[in-house]
Amino acid sequence: MRLVKTIRELKQELEPIRRSGVTVGFVPTMGYLHEGHLSLMRKSVEECGFTVVSIFVNPTQFGPGEDYDRYPRDLERDLSMCESVGVDLVFAPGVSEMYEPDACTRVTVSGLTQNLCGRSRPGHFDGVTTVVCKLFNMVRPDRAYFGQKDAQQVAVVRRMVRDLNIPVEVREMPTVREPDGLAMSSRNVYLSPDQRRAALSLHRSLRTAADMIEKGERSAAKIRERMIDIILSSGLAELDYVEIVDADSLRNIDTLKGEVLIAVAVKFGQTRLIDNIKVVVH
Repeated sequence: MRLVKTIRELKQELEPIRRSGVTVGFVPTMGYLHEGHLSLMRKSVEECGFTVVSIFVNPTQFGPGEDYDRYPRDLERDLSMCESVGVDLVFAPGVSEMYEPDACTRVTVSGLTQNLCGRSRPGHFDGVTTVVCKLFNMVRPDRAYFGQKDAQQVAVVRRMVRDLNIPVEVREMPTVREPDGLAMSSRNVYLSPDQRRAALSLHRSLRTAADMIEKGERSAAKIRERMIDIILSSGLAELDYVEIVDADSLRNIDTLKGEVLIAVAVKFGQTRLIDNIKVVVH
């Protein structure tokens, strides 16, 4: 496995790979890797002849007062984990390598970014789409792998790829969970033991929503109300949102039909966690 830190080195490494016709898979990450990231890498290694992972904590997707400075970082640990699953190349640039000092171009996907996390984190998705577009241009992968836990991010990246005719297949892979159901996240390390227990209310609320739908409930308002009760009953939760939206447009719906995304965002102390499920409703 090779580690490169500059765009020039990245291009030098990838040019002969592309010329050979090998399929290139790509997993963009912010590091501090966990099993969720590794599952994406394994899928890329399985499906592609060459796998690239980027490790870059992107400052433009963090708002004022968010956790950019304290976001966990451990490059040596990350590199060992990448190598353990067969990654071929890791790209770990610094901020000055990714952004010129006078950079003034942003990629904005309107519409899909107004709801859910976009409502409470203004500008966040402009940072995401800008850096992902840049990484796609640098790596030029055939396939890129994302986790469903960041379902809104996947929908936004897919729309950007479609609208800008970027020649990459976006693959969305299932959320990886701890044995007790908590969605794996680099931010889970911030949780105290009490907050960690309280955070299980997220998955419990989503399971309850799925159960209500299976039993015939189609009212988004009734499902949301029950989910909110479950989350707030944990005693430590500060609710950001509980939303039921169309999985493609991300617009709120009153009556469930077709593929729906049920998504939650909750703060436990200073730690903001997200989770979701997708359900096809007939």
